[in-house]
Amino acid sequence: MTTDTRRIDLHYLNHSDVQALALTDDEILRAVEEGLRAQGLGQTAIEPRMHLVPEKDYPGHFNVLRGYIRPLQLAGVKVVGDFYRNYEQGLPSELALLNLFDPRTGAPVAIIDASDITDMRTGAITAIGALHLARKDSRVLGHVGARGTSYWNVRLLDSIFHFDEIRVHSRRPESRDAFAARLQRDLGKKVIATPDWESCVRDADIVVEASRLDKPTPLLKTEWIKKGALVIPYGTNSAVELSLTDIMDKMVMDDWGQAKAGPFGALRAHVDSGRLNEGNLHAELGQIVAGVKPGRESDHETNLFWHRGLSLSDIALGAFMLQKAHRMGLGQTLRFR
Repeated sequence: MTTDTRRIDLHYLNHSDVQALALTDDEILRAVEEGLRAQGLGQTAIEPRMHLVPEKDYPGHFNVLRGYIRPLQLAGVKVVGDFYRNYEQGLPSELALLNLFDPRTGAPVAIIDASDITDMRTGAITAIGALHLARKDSRVLGHVGARGTSYWNVRLLDSIFHFDEIRVHSRRPESRDAFAARLQRDLGKKVIATPDWESCVRDADIVVEASRLDKPTPLLKTEWIKKGALVIPYGTNSAVELSLTDIMDKMVMDDWGQAKAGPFGALRAHVDSGRLNEGNLHAELGQIVAGVKPGRESDHETNLFWHRGLSLSDIALGAFMLQKAHRMGLGQTLRFR
């Protein structure tokens, strides 16, 4: 009988550890950009996300994201709950765990509370997408949604564009008012909480739709989008009209393989109807970051960037957190076997 005597330890970072890392905006953007560049250069493997709906009467579902980044020598699986009524229990709508593995042996490397990772990497993807696809002189941001990812959308976008005007809207007045107040405090500039969708997004240079709808409802009207704008919709259930893709010069995704993954997504109906397809998709964002394909080429372009959330971004940001945690002496070592 052979006895396996090799000890395997893994590193655990809980929510307090992740917050103690105090990642800067630049650290978040650089880590996520590294994962995108690897994707654009063909140095990754990514599987379409999977969904688990425990009970149809529960107000939410789980997403399971899987990927591998060769330059980091890490594979990862993130499981994130998406339960839009969690605010009623004082919980974030998205709670997540990221598991990192050694791709050579399958041995676990780390378990990380990925709730903040989900929020940060989503904001970073939004901001990096805008960096390449929005007008450089974009001055007005219209943002719908006030969940955790929304904060990082606005914060990281503003770190790049330094907006003159930021408008935010969400369904519940107390939510949007608190969101605007938090942003105003942290960004040191006025943030306008608008009472409706139109006053939030009409004629904005960059429009982000991160709403929390319980069913697809076309609340964002195509006619409100001005020529030359960038629109970034990523709500779980679609809030846009079918005509939105008709006005676009370039349409970009984070990963085309995610386009048909599961029944959810802001452009689910556009893919199903053929309005967005592999033929008219301009590029994946990683290809633009890596210089394989161009981003915005004219101030006159009206562009769209749809991101569904990449396991690669979770892994890249998780790997950076793990390295910083080792340097700072944060987290716990757990014995696996």
